[in-house]
Amino acid sequence: MAGWFAASGAPFAAEVARRTPADRKGGHLVVRRSDGRLVLRETAQTPKDDQDAAADIARHRYFNTNNLWFDLEALAAELDRTQGVLELPLIRNTKTVDPTDPSSPEVVQIESAMGAAVEVFDGAVAIEVGRDRFLPVKTTNDLLVLRSDVYDLDDDYRFVARTDAPLVDLDTAYYKTIAGFDARFGDGTPSLRGARSLTVRGDWTFGSAVSVVEDAQLPDPGDASRVPDGAVVGPDGVSA
Repeated sequence: MAGWFAASGAPFAAEVARRTPADRKGGHLVVRRSDGRLVLRETAQTPKDDQDAAADIARHRYFNTNNLWFDLEALAAELDRTQGVLELPLIRNTKTVDPTDPSSPEVVQIESAMGAAVEVFDGAVAIEVGRDRFLPVKTTNDLLVLRSDVYDLDDDYRFVARTDAPLVDLDTAYYKTIAGFDARFGDGTPSLRGARSLTVRGDWTFGSAVSVVEDAQLPDPGDASRVPDGAVVGPDGVSA
């Protein structure tokens, strides 16, 4: 990668990967019609009326991996021009004071994305890389897949996917925080190698040696429930 970037002569390069259904809400690259420049668009920067189109992974195929390459001379020249501040767009995010308590007061978080520098430099480029170079863990949905048997740790201590990663959608009312997540998977992570997707609604605690297959679903049971040890979770729920 370093050799490719040096030979390209570009001032900036962003590594991008193909989006999967799990990446439909992440930042992705678009081409600005007014000048043909690459631009990073985050979910928080997308108007509500455009969010369905932005989440279309067939239309917008590439997301930003946050692996960024800079030509330091080009960066120094740009910082000289702007008196030391890159002209990155600001992103407005509404959150709660206590991320574990959705009823706590709302606050506005102002941030900028370093990947947005792709629009700062004339001649900036993007290069597609494989998923083996980027393994995002932004939510407990991603964490469940990472901890499962979908991945093995090889002799070089790298995570290697043994099958396509399933799409996991856990109920945020119970699994959003690490504490809530760990409490419900205290007996171990279920096998996901046979799953295409897993959707969980309501408060389910998983027993040991559970297997998830096909497009598995757990509907809201109303009260806290447990998937028994050794059970199989599939399209029709739990079976022995």
